[in-house]
Amino acid sequence: MRFEGWPPEAVAWFEGLEQDNSRRYVETTREVYEACVKGPMLALLDEVEDEFGAGKMFRPNRDVRFSPDKSPYKTQASAVVRREGRGGAYYVEVSADGMLAGAGYYQLWRDQLGWFRQAVLEDGPGDRLLGIVEGLERDGYRVSGEALKTAPRGFDRDHPRVRLLRHKGLAMFADQPPGTGVSTRQAFTHITTTWRAAGPLVDWLDEHVGPSQEDRNPDGRP
Repeated sequence: MRFEGWPPEAVAWFEGLEQDNSRRYVETTREVYEACVKGPMLALLDEVEDEFGAGKMFRPNRDVRFSPDKSPYKTQASAVVRREGRGGAYYVEVSADGMLAGAGYYQLWRDQLGWFRQAVLEDGPGDRLLGIVEGLERDGYRVSGEALKTAPRGFDRDHPRVRLLRHKGLAMFADQPPGTGVSTRQAFTHITTTWRAAGPLVDWLDEHVGPSQEDRNPDGRP
């Protein structure tokens, strides 16, 4: 099946889930979920595999063991795609708010954070990363990831790349609100264009950071 976006019924399904986050709702609307949410996501992953790598769709159930929010289901469907032997991840999700695509290293583990900061401190790699980030922002992409409010302890607050040193994760994203862009082949163009634009960022992170040796969540969000 060729990916043709998520039909309007998918957004409506998520709107219903936000109103009634229960097993009863999910079970009584399972056919809609399978046909309009899960089916298109699996078709997308199949279609992008040759260029970007194998993907995996996340389970719809939430892990509520350590969360005060005991809602049993996620209000978005998401998937991650990884290139074999690399640490970078390409991410996509769909929800009542529309569609989101992105890529990068959304969460850096302790060993990765050390490698990342060391590379940022070096003028060659650091300047190149800053140029990549600023170029993505000029092109309208949102660059984010967990970040400290100030420089990490022991680092110069006036360092020319302090905005990068503050990051504990680095990824770029592009949002698409509900509408025809989500429900047509345009969704494929939006996702793949975003992932291709992220190529220099992911390549830099793969080169200078790479996979964690202590990664406890290898299938996590980028």
